[in-house]
Amino acid sequence: MKSFRRHSAAVNAGSMADIAFLLLIFFLVTTTISADKGILRQLPSDCPPNENCTKDIHENNVLRINLNSNQEIFIEDEIVQLEDIQLIVKNFVDNNLESNCDYCEGAKSLESSDHPNKAVISLSHDAMTKYYLFISVQDEITKAYYELREQYTKQKFDKTLDEVTKEELVLVKKAYPFIVSEVMIKRTIKE
Repeated sequence: MKSFRRHSAAVNAGSMADIAFLLLIFFLVTTTISADKGILRQLPSDCPPNENCTKDIHENNVLRINLNSNQEIFIEDEIVQLEDIQLIVKNFVDNNLESNCDYCEGAKSLESSDHPNKAVISLSHDAMTKYYLFISVQDEITKAYYELREQYTKQKFDKTLDEVTKEELVLVKKAYPFIVSEVMIKRTIKE
């Protein structure tokens, strides 16, 4: 008597790698990959060799904004709300204590900057400060400068910032230079 051996049915897998490769290419081509948004900031250039790039800044020309680990915002050691930063920065920069700025509309306060060219915003944060708070504060500072530049453009050129030429934009940026110092406060561990 003859015995029959049954062979199990097999699937030809020779072209499976080709199919998987084609599917991979299809999904790579048809999928949109979202790009991370960054902060649009132009970093300062390096200090030229054999040149001193440090200078003394008068205390009233520095506005100190501190962000702590409890997500609180301090301006000159007073707690402020995020919504108030834009107005505070705008008033600080546009102060015109020296009274030699013909385009400034400031209150000439002794605690604020002498001139927009001398105003420095010092933004310091704790290592535990949330990223969203840091970016939100930067946005408020940027809005203040944008608003000041927009007013200057309207007053000087009777245009909006979007309508000015490159040469006029250089003058606008020179009138209200965006000077922000960013520092992360390092924690010291006490034993």
